[in-house]
Parts: sequence; C-alpha cells; structure tokens
Amino acid sequence: MKIIVCIKQVPDTKGGVKFKPDGTLDRGAMLSIMNPDDKAGLEAALTLKDKYGAEVTVLSMGLPKAEDVLREALAMGADKAILVTDRVLGGADTWATSTTIAGAIRNLDYDLIITGRQAIDGDTAQVGPQISEHLNIPVISYAQKIEVEGDYVIVERQFDDRYHVLKAKMPCLITALSELNKPRYMTPGGIFDAYDAEITQWGRADLKDVDDSNLGLSGSPTKIAKASDKVRKGAGEKVVLDAEESVKYIMDKLNEKHII
Repeated sequence: MKIIVCIKQVPDTKGGVKFKPDGTLDRGAMLSIMNPDDKAGLEAALTLKDKYGAEVTVLSMGLPKAEDVLREALAMGADKAILVTDRVLGGADTWATSTTIAGAIRNLDYDLIITGRQAIDGDTAQVGPQISEHLNIPVISYAQKIEVEGDYVIVERQFDDRYHVLKAKMPCLITALSELNKPRYMTPGGIFDAYDAEITQWGRADLKDVDDSNLGLSGSPTKIAKASDKVRKGAGEKVVLDAEESVKYIMDKLNEKHII
C-alpha cells in the first residue's frame, strides 16, 4: 500500500503573526511548526504502515524552510519526502494550493491520500476535499478512526455528538482530525537519518496537468481586503455596585443580549 500524507508548515501563533503589505502572511519572518491536524494524519499513516505494511510519502508545498517539517516527518517514520517550492506558487489561496498539490500528486502512485482537516493559519478545511476533486477520487472528511479492509478503507467520520461509518474503495482521500490520535515522537536514530536523507524538490515545471492561470497569487480567486494581527477591544463598561445591584445589573445585561 502506498500512502501520501500532505503536511503544511504553519506559523506558530504563540510567536506572533506577521503580514506582508499585500495582506498575505509573511511566513519567512515567523516561527513555524507542523500543522497539528496534518501531524495526526501522518500518525494515522504510520499506524497503517505498522499494522498492514505501507510506503509513506510526505508532501508539502511551501518555502524552502518547509524542509524542517518534512525532516520531522521522516524522523517520525515516513519513507520519502517531497517539497514543492517555487516563487510563482507564492500567495496561493486554497484553490491554487489544491491545484498545485494535485499537480504534484499526479506524478506519484498512491492508494490513499491523507491530509489534515484544516490548517491553523487558515481554518478553511477546503484544501483536502479540493485535492480529491482535482484527482477525481472519493473523499471522507473529519476522520476520527481509520481501518483498512482489502481494497477499502473504513472510516469513522465525526458528526456532531455521534459519528458516521463510511467505506470507500481506494484510491481515496481522507482528512484527519487532530483528535484522531496522539502522534509519536521522533526517535534519536530517526532524527540522524532524517537529516542525512535527501528531500526531493519540485517546482512549477514538475506539476502535471495544471494551468498557470490557477497557480500562485494571480491564480487565486480569493482576495484579502484587509488584514491585521490583532483586533483591539474597547475598554468596556465599568460599574461600582453592591452585591444585590450587581446581580440585577448582570441579569439585565444577559437578558438584553438574549443570552438568557
């Protein structure tokens, strides 16, 4: 079984978020981590590898420094790593990103593609399902448990306070929740091997069956009107009341806001 895991290097928001003048994130100026949902997807792939036997390839689109998360994935147990990086791909929205990733995946053999449900820098949950549409394969989103049975995957899909059990024939794509599992740690030996490993780099010329009009910032239909790093709140209203008056004041406010 061949599994492709799409992972993204995302800003560590604890270190602050920075923007470029055009409103896009200045990724080169921020501390970065592997997207949590993607790490859960990687752990799911590695668990399937341990249980059934599989070759796990991790693929990322981003700046050259995204090699860091690819090496982290190799240290965790992935077999191969591919970085898609090119200046013409910068500033991509979800449509242009999914187009790019699908163009890269068309060069590979696969039975299963696993992505995270969403990235913490965008929270759209669109890229995974869009990749499946580009590749014309089934998609099961919000996976909280994954099993393989022959040529099929059986997935528990989170839904409100319950879950669906869905079965799909491979090849297919699954989007994973961060709650799916607890990702394993890198091993010392894995870390040494990962930093000696060769990471394949692809650019625009390596993408298959894609049009330039659907790539990068110019190929992104989503436009950012305004961006800011923090929304400032007003000072609020301050009152000094005794206990009985305070209760009445709070209850009146809750009623006014239709909270109770």
